[in-house]
Amino acid sequence: MRHSYINFFNNKSEESGVIKSDIDFSSVAGLDEIKEELLEISDFLDKPEKYKNFGAKIPSGVLLYGPPGTGKTLIAKALAGQCKATFIYASGSEFIEKFVGIGASRIRALFEKARKKAPAIIFIDELDAIGVSRNTDNNSERDQTLNQFLIELDGFSDNSGVVVMGATNRIDMLDKALLRPGRFDRHIFVGNPSAITRREILKYHIKNKPIAKNFKIDSVVEKTNGLSGAHLANIVNESALLAIRKGKKTINNEDFDKAIIKTTAGLKNKSMVLSNKEKRIVSFHEAGHTLISFLLNGILPDKVTIVPYGVSLGFVLSSFGEDKMILTKNELEDKICILLAGRASEEIIFGEISTGAQNDILKANELAYSMVCDYGMSKYKNKIFPGDKNNFLKEDIEHEISNILDNAYEKAIGLLNENSNVLNLIAKTLYKKEDLNASDLEKIFHMALI
Repeated sequence: MRHSYINFFNNKSEESGVIKSDIDFSSVAGLDEIKEELLEISDFLDKPEKYKNFGAKIPSGVLLYGPPGTGKTLIAKALAGQCKATFIYASGSEFIEKFVGIGASRIRALFEKARKKAPAIIFIDELDAIGVSRNTDNNSERDQTLNQFLIELDGFSDNSGVVVMGATNRIDMLDKALLRPGRFDRHIFVGNPSAITRREILKYHIKNKPIAKNFKIDSVVEKTNGLSGAHLANIVNESALLAIRKGKKTINNEDFDKAIIKTTAGLKNKSMVLSNKEKRIVSFHEAGHTLISFLLNGILPDKVTIVPYGVSLGFVLSSFGEDKMILTKNELEDKICILLAGRASEEIIFGEISTGAQNDILKANELAYSMVCDYGMSKYKNKIFPGDKNNFLKEDIEHEISNILDNAYEKAIGLLNENSNVLNLIAKTLYKKEDLNASDLEKIFHMALI
């Protein structure tokens, strides 16, 4: 059985940072392409003579980049276990000191330790802490540390039996000298798990747990789209804790749903008590999101609530089935329309807007900005505007972003007005019950259509 994202920092030796890995690639769920790419390095460390006879050189460094919690450290440790190499772990922040020369000396000591313990894998987490571009950092200590790191990377051309692996969430911040061939030769993106991988991760984490017979894993897979492996591990653990707290004998889908909400939205905020007016505003706000989401996607949300969680006064929990790697312009505009529907509902019903849409507005603006500046979805068609290189077009760019937002907002206003009876029925029921699930919403839509 393959598994992933497990806690493996429980077997450190007395020597700081030096670990004998007890896992290999069979311990990593999914990520088959990444494992295949790294098998060559494993083979080299295991059978170096095969490559030396051909005069072939193994990559000096492998850079794993992507969002947090996706298993970058796990992959590095699994590679060490696969080829029975010593795993030497370090964080980039360990090399940043106030006094000049300290970081560079620590880099030298790290690589010397690795050479003595070859075959070995040096894994440096948070690589951007020492590898940030020298164009944006004038810290002489940091520069000396980075220069020493580059020198050490160049010293591996003799097939020394040591491979350097780094991990970062911000590859765009790294100095170009690090990324060129001969240093970090291979750049591997480790993203959030796909639906198939999420299923495998969940299967591992629910193994040996008392799961209800009617548990539907597909439901959890759909609702966790976009979450990392670390999130999934936390959701399984939280669902178990919730079941224990209620004195249950098994963990069911209801426990998982509550765990997903707790992980993504935060704890239920019992100390936050809304006035009747605020509760009514939030009811219509969430009803607006719910109605527009259904009209544009044809899928009823799994849950709508006006119970405060964390800093949120309410939210809509939806699952849209299959993961989407590509979004069309219309789909992005629909996303913005759904985000703005809460504020649109407030304006229709109360004749004014509130601060409750702050997070929605932020996300809508980010999407509209990306459409214009990153995706070429404006009147400039295929033209993009990275960074601040187009200040002379700044007003036009802002105008294009505003157009996208305004059009989406007007669309939301129109759809809500056309379906005002449904909007009012959802909001009134939500105000009364505070929580609505998909079956509740189905009854509401059925009643509104009679």
